[in-house]
Amino acid sequence: MSTNAISRETEIRLLNFFNDRIEPEEMAKTLRQVNFTLALGVMSEHEELQNEIAKLRDGLYWLNELAETLNPYLDLE
Repeated sequence: MSTNAISRETEIRLLNFFNDRIEPEEMAKTLRQVNFTLALGVMSEHEELQNEIAKLRDGLYWLNELAETLNPYLDLE
C-alpha cells in the first residue's frame, strides 16, 4: 500500500472531477459494475482475459478499493 500523499494539483483535479463530472456514489457504482463484468469475463475463461489475469487481479482490487473510498458499501455493518 502506498503512503505517498497526493499532490495539491492532483487533489484539485479530483475535486473538480467529482464536483463537475460525476458524483462519488455514481462513480463507485460504475467501478463496481466494471469489476463485476471483468470478474465474470475471467471466470468464464475468455482466453484474452486469462492472459492478463495478474494485471486484472490487481486492477480489480484497486478499483474496488477506490469504490469503497468513494462510497463505502462493503464495510457497512
